[in-house]
Amino acid sequence: MIRFDRVTITYPDQGSPVLNDVDLQIPEGELALVVGPTGGGKSTLLRAINGLVPHFTGGTLSGSVTVAGRDTATNRPRDLADLVGVVPQDPMSSFVTDTVEEELAYTMESLGIGQAVMRRRVEETLDLLGLAEFRDRAMLTLSGGQRQRVAIGAALTAHPRVLVLDEPTSALDPGAAEEVLAALQRLVHDLGITVVLAEHRLERVLEYADRVVLVPGGGRPIIVGEPAAVMEIAPVAPPVVRLGRLAGWQPLPLSVRDARRRAGDLRAELSERQRTRAQEDVRPAPSIGSSPDSSPAPPRTEAVTVATMSRADASYGHVRALREVTLDVARGEIVALMGRNGAGKSTLLSTLVGLRGLDRGEVLVTGADPASLSGPQIIGRIGLVPQDPAHLFGRDSVDAECRDADHDAAAAPGTARALVEVFAPEIDIAQHPRDLSEGQRLALALAIVLTAEPAVILLDEPTRGLDYPTKERLAAILRDLAAQGHAIVAATHDVELVADVATRVIVLADGEVVADGPTAEVVVGSPLFAPQVAKIFASGTLGDVDQPAHHVPLTVESVRAALAVAG
Repeated sequence: MIRFDRVTITYPDQGSPVLNDVDLQIPEGELALVVGPTGGGKSTLLRAINGLVPHFTGGTLSGSVTVAGRDTATNRPRDLADLVGVVPQDPMSSFVTDTVEEELAYTMESLGIGQAVMRRRVEETLDLLGLAEFRDRAMLTLSGGQRQRVAIGAALTAHPRVLVLDEPTSALDPGAAEEVLAALQRLVHDLGITVVLAEHRLERVLEYADRVVLVPGGGRPIIVGEPAAVMEIAPVAPPVVRLGRLAGWQPLPLSVRDARRRAGDLRAELSERQRTRAQEDVRPAPSIGSSPDSSPAPPRTEAVTVATMSRADASYGHVRALREVTLDVARGEIVALMGRNGAGKSTLLSTLVGLRGLDRGEVLVTGADPASLSGPQIIGRIGLVPQDPAHLFGRDSVDAECRDADHDAAAAPGTARALVEVFAPEIDIAQHPRDLSEGQRLALALAIVLTAEPAVILLDEPTRGLDYPTKERLAAILRDLAAQGHAIVAATHDVELVADVATRVIVLADGEVVADGPTAEVVVGSPLFAPQVAKIFASGTLGDVDQPAHHVPLTVESVRAALAVAG
């Protein structure tokens, strides 16, 4: 179905090829997963399938790319529209109409499909992707995840033979991601559609893949093969694979189910170590009149609250986005906001930073209502890194953005630039901000926000588009910021990031707080919000009903540490 024959792609502003001498064949009716580091060339490979590279993006392509026998060199993207459906990383960039139903019909109108067929396909797609209740909704009122599903639906209504998706689950909550991936599976298995997708959250997608295409970056040769074989050498891997590597399992597990079947011995080993530690930790209570040399318990320090929300209500027209929300956030906390798409997470962040007011209730940040403060007054109290960090950029170079950040925060010249060098030292300050990778954009946005040293830092889906190494670097940055006394609130669907860094989880549903507590207590046992490692161990000895949640490991590193302690 898809064939790359000695394809090399080079952009004018880059000295070396993004893809070099690529030979690749993807047969009909397969799901091919494209993996690799951020900026390695995954998106370029996807765009070459329908001719966006080089017809739209520019650059030079040597060799040939053919889809169902059509050569992309002689067929422009519009000539391939009936054959290849494309879902971009940013859904809003592809929308051309105002409402969901109109958007689903637009591609078919462009292809001249009859009204009766259009109507049937629209209804089928609405049901397939769970969008029926949103058919009349305006695009601007949809959550990020809802927009992603509309973008997928708009591509599907044309009934393409090939569907190309760039980060299709990055903006989706775990439940919605499972629904989309199940729908893609039906397209592959029942209709024989060839699906090619690039995704950083491999923990969601890997088990569905028929083959994996590893794009290592730097023009190095791509590697194609069975998922387990490619994961043996891939520099990026989901937690279940990294746990398999740690335990020495062969072949490597690709799903939680695979890992649970092999985890018996490891479960028993960790459980025995826990019992031993519990026995060692038991000490007799000191008797009255015990020795004055007995060490007293360390004094408890009271948490310093820097942000509060009291009985907060907010709405969009007749839709109530927040309902009686009450919460406190203290210095040093990393709070994860979780919940399905449209639960109210982004609205809560917007009210905390003062971008929108409340219908009722109160919000205070370091003692003041953020909605009543001007720009210079707010940036030293609270800062927001939006879902698309590029919304913070308005200049033509990183250096200019840094100088503006210093000026706005009344900080010493060079403050923002120094932060950029800490977060992403590889960034060239002469680059245009919109030419940066997703991880570099996030680093620059963080530097801009942190120049003013706000007490509270808000992040909206901070790991969207980030590979695992970049996420690890972000996690380290967040832990350092919390240790310095900043309060961090992150709205995220990334359960693995939450397991790694969050000290507390708040779950929203229809604008209400339905759970609020320490991370392990909230996520362990949850079918949607538990990380892969917790799912592997929670059903065994470590996850017995009577076992405290904090005894269940949440990450591969926590398992590694337990094994190291056990010797």
